[in-house]
Amino acid sequence: MKSFSVHDAEPGPDLVTRAYVLGWKLAPAVPEPLLRGLFRVVADVTWARRTPGVRRLEANYARVRPDLDEAGIRRLSRAGMRSYMRYFREAFALHALTPEQVDARVRTPGYEENLRPHLDLDGPGTPPERRGAAALALGHLGNWDLAGAWGALHIAPVLTVAEKLRPTELFDRFVEFRRSIGITALGLGDDGVFEALVAGAKEGDCVVPLLADRDLTSRGVEVDLLGHPARVAAGPAALALDADVPLLPVAIHHERLRGERRRAAGSPWGVVVTFHEPVPAPDHTLPRAERVRCLTQSWVDVLGRDIAEHTADWHMLQRVFTEDLDGRTPRA
Repeated sequence: MKSFSVHDAEPGPDLVTRAYVLGWKLAPAVPEPLLRGLFRVVADVTWARRTPGVRRLEANYARVRPDLDEAGIRRLSRAGMRSYMRYFREAFALHALTPEQVDARVRTPGYEENLRPHLDLDGPGTPPERRGAAALALGHLGNWDLAGAWGALHIAPVLTVAEKLRPTELFDRFVEFRRSIGITALGLGDDGVFEALVAGAKEGDCVVPLLADRDLTSRGVEVDLLGHPARVAAGPAALALDADVPLLPVAIHHERLRGERRRAAGSPWGVVVTFHEPVPAPDHTLPRAERVRCLTQSWVDVLGRDIAEHTADWHMLQRVFTEDLDGRTPRA
């Protein structure tokens, strides 16, 4: 699953790498209230400085929330930056959480009725070699790493793709981090990555979540996202077609924890991971490119509603709408 885009950071790449390594090393030892306060300060200072990422976040929010005026968008972007920094705070300490803490932080509506039947082909207790697989279409919502850690514990091995961050050492660290929480992350753009995803899905006993609400390849699909043309990744739809597995949109947002659940989680925040129904398969007589487009629009329609409802948890500090991408590369 994708993480922070280092090319959007202001410090040099060596400094960023050292900061991440230090964060992973020290965060588990820092008291939760202190860590929470520190990252909230970072979020508020970044928001107040109106960095390019914050301005882009506000532009994206303005498109998906036309009901808000300028002041409303500004308040929403502050909440968005706090949510974004919450993701990083949680990610730095995630590898040190116990399974019980992960369980207390994650709630999964829709899992039993929408995903589990496609994995347990013959019902509960199915031998691993006979279990199915599924493709999951995710957006940059909530904490996808925490969701992946829960999935690796309770659903099946997690196989995904991650953006190749710069420098390479930082990308390698992220791969190691995700492996430590049960997620196998392949490098986007490496030879044979899509073929490996298809093979893994065909073999079964895995889920393949792909962060796809942003096109990083220039080979994406143009869709309607809440009334605006946008370019998203074709990967989830192409994988579902080539591996013949169901495609489920999955939305994630933060929620406040209270009482016993908060004490068990060791945090006032958890996530809701909503497994939506599989999107309908398009007419098999259509050309493959058209089937990919139809499937992609279907999951975007579902996730779009979640983005509109939980906008502050949509961590989209990059260009995604076609109007913003005109004349630019997807990474701009």
